[in-house]
Amino acid sequence: MPGPSYAQRLDALQVADDMAMRRDLDPVWVRQTISQARYVAAIAKAVTPPAVGVAKNWQLYRSRFVEPLRIKAGVAFWQTHGDTLKRAEQATGVPAEIIVGILGVETIYGQQTGNYRVLDALATLSFDFPASHPRAPERSAYFKGELEQFLSWTQRSGLDPLSIKGSYAGAMGWPQFMPSSWHQYAIDFDGDGAVNLFDSPADAIGSVANYFKAFGWQPGLATHFPVAFDAQKLDMDALMAPDILPTFSVDSFQAKGAVLSGAALAHTGKLALIELQMGDAPPVYVAGTDNFYAITRYNWSSYYAMAVIELGQAVAQAMAAQAVTPAPAPENRD
Repeated sequence: MPGPSYAQRLDALQVADDMAMRRDLDPVWVRQTISQARYVAAIAKAVTPPAVGVAKNWQLYRSRFVEPLRIKAGVAFWQTHGDTLKRAEQATGVPAEIIVGILGVETIYGQQTGNYRVLDALATLSFDFPASHPRAPERSAYFKGELEQFLSWTQRSGLDPLSIKGSYAGAMGWPQFMPSSWHQYAIDFDGDGAVNLFDSPADAIGSVANYFKAFGWQPGLATHFPVAFDAQKLDMDALMAPDILPTFSVDSFQAKGAVLSGAALAHTGKLALIELQMGDAPPVYVAGTDNFYAITRYNWSSYYAMAVIELGQAVAQAMAAQAVTPAPAPENRD
């Protein structure tokens, strides 16, 4: 349930005045709008880090997204919007299955776009970001910027900021764009003269593709390769030090004990060692490319990126299976 409003919070009202001045917005309207925002405890809880000692589990995480409901919905989405997906792929080089994976993981193709008022979400995380978070000041500043973008967008567009709903973080529409991403990367892909990520699947498709193009997606490049290890040469600390940022050439990667094979040996770009923890079981690893890293710019998590990749692959496989399944023979009534 929403808690108290920010009408009596002097810090929030001061921020409102600063935003109005920077953006040349009506200061009375900005104050009135922020005054109607409410603190939501569930939002603050959602961004609170898990307790220390809780092990990550890739298989458990994967099972939330690569599952029959999303695969079935993905097939229906791809069948309905195949021409638009092809057009986006041709324009940007971003594969249809990556776009399908994103929209499936984010909102199950528009089915679950969030029930929080975006104004409440952004205000809560701007003014009451949990102090227990190790990056609380940085995150609070980030959400103040998103709140400013949101207010600027709604006033200039004539939209009611109190009526727009999204995720607990303030992400909106089919692709769950934050206000700054909406401003920078959302495009009109259905040609109706407006950008609508709430109701236009074509705009959602085109905008996701445009986002990845902006973050350096390389057409034809794999997202990751299998990797094994040479125990005698393995320098795991060095391999893990850059985290998910592609840093190593194939030669330097293998010099530190990673073992590549097949197509990976011909890779000319950089690689990163991606670790996926498996709870109490040993982790699994892949060699991530710049395209894997591009997916993490959407959500800074290697688990998220792998879920997007594998959901898209699962939908593509289901589509292919349907294409080769023969139709049932007509019943013989003789």
